[in-house]
Amino acid sequence: MRKLILACLLFAGVSLVAQTNLQLHYDFGQGRNYLTSTIERFKPDANGSLFYFVDMNYSAGGPSEAYFEIARELKFWDGPLSAHVEYNGGLHAENGGASFQINNAYLLGGTYSLNSQDFSKGISLSAMYKLIQGNAEPHNFQLTAVWYMHMLKGKLSFTGFADFWREKTFFGSSYIFLSEPQLWYNFNKKISAGGEIELGYNFAGVSGFKVCPTLAVKYNL
Repeated sequence: MRKLILACLLFAGVSLVAQTNLQLHYDFGQGRNYLTSTIERFKPDANGSLFYFVDMNYSAGGPSEAYFEIARELKFWDGPLSAHVEYNGGLHAENGGASFQINNAYLLGGTYSLNSQDFSKGISLSAMYKLIQGNAEPHNFQLTAVWYMHMLKGKLSFTGFADFWREKTFFGSSYIFLSEPQLWYNFNKKISAGGEIELGYNFAGVSGFKVCPTLAVKYNL
């Protein structure tokens, strides 16, 4: 699961206190069939917000991948624009196979956020320079859109993101697309159930388009 700045919109303008949630997904994608846990935290302050998450994938033999992102939105002014600073990285291990690092990536750019007056829906758009350490072509870009929509008096939430970025891959592609729309039924303020559909193009070592659905539960700490 990849939840880049998702919580930054989900809680923007709604709460001025830190928010933390834990998610557990079962991935039905072809060749996957594993569990992924995600813990994410969003903390606003007087100069913007801080968001981070840690994903861990679990195969039959135990944890097989860990992935981490941390992002800082900086605002010293009023208005919808903020400066964006971000780091991504992780580790992958295969049972009886190769292990490798997920290249460190450093991003710098700007974010434009737009929310409805009642904060029942909103969207943000980010444009960033992306430095991928260790890549054959390290200087790249990334475009990100993040959205949320709360319906049925808050009982149903439709959230997600879409990323498009440049990154030289081992199979020759230079452009990657990833989107993870999520749908949640909120039983109360603590517990939700739902899932997501991962839509990837040239993502995670797969050339071409791949769809990976999940079923999930979420607990707000």
